[in-house]
Amino acid sequence: MTGSPVRTLLLWCPDWPVLAAEIVDGVPATGPVAVLHANRVVACSERARAEGVRRGLRKREAQSRCPQLTVVEYDPGRDARAFEPVVAAVEELVAGVEVVRPGACAVAARGPSRYLGGEEAAAERIIEHVAQSCLVESQVGVADGVFAAGLAARAGRVVAPGGTPEFLAGLPVEALARPALADLLRRLGVRTLGDFAALPAGDVLARFGFDGALAHRLAGGRDHRPLAVRQPPADLTVTAEYDEPVDRVDAAAFAARALAEQLHDRLAGHGLACTRLGIEAVTAHGQELHRVWRHDGLLTAAAIADRVRWQLDGWLSGSNGRAGARPARPTAGIIRLRLVPDGVIAQAGLQSGLWGETGEERERAHRALSRVQGILGPEAVVTAVLGGGRSPSDQVRLVPWGDERLPTRPGPPPSGEPAAGRGGGAPPWPGRLPPPAPAVVLSSPLTATVHDAAGEPVVVSARLAVSAAPARLTVGTARPVEIVGWAGPWPVDERWWAPAEARRRARFQVSLADGTALLLAVEAGQWLVEAIYD
Repeated sequence: MTGSPVRTLLLWCPDWPVLAAEIVDGVPATGPVAVLHANRVVACSERARAEGVRRGLRKREAQSRCPQLTVVEYDPGRDARAFEPVVAAVEELVAGVEVVRPGACAVAARGPSRYLGGEEAAAERIIEHVAQSCLVESQVGVADGVFAAGLAARAGRVVAPGGTPEFLAGLPVEALARPALADLLRRLGVRTLGDFAALPAGDVLARFGFDGALAHRLAGGRDHRPLAVRQPPADLTVTAEYDEPVDRVDAAAFAARALAEQLHDRLAGHGLACTRLGIEAVTAHGQELHRVWRHDGLLTAAAIADRVRWQLDGWLSGSNGRAGARPARPTAGIIRLRLVPDGVIAQAGLQSGLWGETGEERERAHRALSRVQGILGPEAVVTAVLGGGRSPSDQVRLVPWGDERLPTRPGPPPSGEPAAGRGGGAPPWPGRLPPPAPAVVLSSPLTATVHDAAGEPVVVSARLAVSAAPARLTVGTARPVEIVGWAGPWPVDERWWAPAEARRRARFQVSLADGTALLLAVEAGQWLVEAIYD
């Protein structure tokens, strides 16, 4: 369960989905281009970013920011097919290349650093070779472990041996590429990988489950690969032979799915799950093809099938959209396909989920909640979505389960996290309340009166001048309570250009003698209790 992460060299091609669209479909990557999946931007070109397009934006908003935007649908098969020549070019210099995902591949740094003159020299040589062979720009990062090397590649850094924990410590938790976990960590006050790594491992496992424990190891610079990876027994490998050579992508995809399900069932029978997959093929002319795919987590049967299909698509299509791209299409169809689980971990050591095996809880929860909605109506099950706004009631939207989780108003939520479905560069809301956020927001504000020490009502003028220091608060018909501390006013003058929708008010935070803290607002001369602080 212990061990040092492998010193890793990782090559990363920025904006790969955009570049793959240029290689395969001829879409110019030098123009404003955005790749969309489920109506949201998943990648964009440099020129599109200069126009304000960001990942996570909806199609309509991206087009409003950049009217000349060229929209391309996300196609993981296209990305993998176009990336195959890049991997082949890297393999001309180094052995044992692993595809992390289309656009990124990794290799143990020890070998290249020895025969290419050091880690920095090896990185420069690989970048130059890929640029000359495939006309593709790339960056290389070197660090302890694949996760850290991937982040180092984005910065074009070679992290010194042993310096990976320090390098990771200052990065935000969003670097874990787990949006739900990052959002929860930020709401708990954990904002950097260093803060997360400092938490006790046992508490992280109990609170966040197995995937959270893997993320915790990554945040501390302890790549999860050495956790329980072992050499799999020989009988886990699955092989299929074909009487008629397979030379069409659709036939290869069908063969890939059947073989992937067979491999997954065999692994499950041994209580194992795959984290690294070797794909081997032999053509009718004896040509041998081999590639390794890795994955940060557990590969399901569908995930295995996708990677095999992408790889076969890359081989059989012989992607050559750019001059000098490799490899060429095989001279004959595939007659033998072999899947090798190159890295496995024991599922027996995984913590069970709330509703069953790990990976099933989300699916089962969705079915159960959808059933409740079918009986009681869509509004019977809702989830809260944080967004922009100036007051707590403006910043939260209750969304029926299964609907798109979009905030009511764009912009970052009050604690500074990026809003759901919005780019991290959304501007703040002028006049929003400072933290901390209140614990309870009243659906209907309570009327109140505020008096000064002489018993006179406290009023706020049009110029936000407070007539006297608030001294006592009376909510409804309750007894007056002494105010021991207050802050404000924070003014809000909204939609003044639309008289029918205009709203002008001032907010105060007050602390009472009984220990209660409240958020008050005065509007049209009336005091209201809007929220309660914990």
